[in-house]
Amino acid sequence: MNGQLAVTRITHSCHLIEIGGWTLLTDPWFSERPAHHPGEPIASSVADLPDLDAVLISHHHYDHCDLEAFASYRDKDVPMIVAAPVVERARKAGFRHVRALYPWESTRLDDRAGRGELTVTAIPARHKVYEVTFVVQGGGQTVYFAGDTLLLPELKELAGRFPDIDLLLVPTNGLRLRPLFNRQVVMSAQDAATLTSWLKPRVAVPHHYAYTSGRLGDRLITKSDRDPQNFVRAVHVTAPGTDVRVIAPGERLKVGG
Repeated sequence: MNGQLAVTRITHSCHLIEIGGWTLLTDPWFSERPAHHPGEPIASSVADLPDLDAVLISHHHYDHCDLEAFASYRDKDVPMIVAAPVVERARKAGFRHVRALYPWESTRLDDRAGRGELTVTAIPARHKVYEVTFVVQGGGQTVYFAGDTLLLPELKELAGRFPDIDLLLVPTNGLRLRPLFNRQVVMSAQDAATLTSWLKPRVAVPHHYAYTSGRLGDRLITKSDRDPQNFVRAVHVTAPGTDVRVIAPGERLKVGG
């Protein structure tokens, strides 16, 4: 392996991933709005972020694509690998190297420091809006980042295409929209445990569970499971070989090594 694999939660589905000597940010969220609250601390400001090698954005919902806040990031040349509807938004925010990836399409990042290749592959997803998820490979390590997709049959293909996943970052709150007849738009804890059983990652980390739309919004708009321990318990039954780790905002988890 080349470089340590680690993940630091910032909040919600926003993480710093260190892999093969590269540092990536997922689904930036650094502010709050009415009816959109992480439900937990935001562990970093944009100004305090380390130098990033790439940014991954799964879809254009504000809580995954907070470009208004992230526009203050100091390096507008950082590569941004995004779902197609995010491209123009990212360019309008001033970022110059923005690329859309479509399901099963890959891109490689240029290395300037002898770290070897970093490959990012878009994976199918299903949400209320168009979304992709991402597999990241570097230094002989593999991470699958699922923003807030539902469980869908196409994800079974991951086990064949990427048989050695070191780290799975997966949503677990089973978010439902009350005005849409309680339509489910995010994996539940049991759905996420089923995905874990398909992929058999070495380590699984739940995210996207603390989110709240506020006291009134939680009663009228959204319904969700905010206890990550439900995922922990489900994985112990469906995928006992996977180590499940619940990490708080600001906590850095080393994987292996």
